Amino acid sequence: MGYGKTVWIFPDAELPPEGVNIIPGHESIIITNTGEQDAHINITLFYTDKMPVKGIGVTVGAERVRCLRTAEPADFGEYRPVIGEQYAIMLESDVPVVAQYGRAETREVAFYTTPGYCCDN
Repeated sequence: MGYGKTVWIFPDAELPPEGVNIIPGHESIIITNTGEQDAHINITLFYTDKMPVKGIGVTVGAERVRCLRTAEPADFGEYRPVIGEQYAIMLESDVPVVAQYGRAETREVAFYTTPGYCCDN
């Protein structure tokens, strides 16, 4: 059995502009799977003024880590968040994982990470 939880929520997501300085703007979700089984994760994005985006699926291999950049088609499929739009991210995994959110914020020239709210269903 791996460490972590099966549901993670990051309530403060916002894709920053790419930036005009050395640090390129981006945001990402980093998922660590310490278990012996692959983690199959369903991602849902919530908004203040429109319906959620559901069904973004990713796999994190057993005993692996994966960084998902929200603006990268290879990570989030056809969906790309709108720059500057506030939204929330929910991860639902079939095995326990550990997840955190990171954003390189070029408007303030800062990089920060935060753990999300986690629970098991």
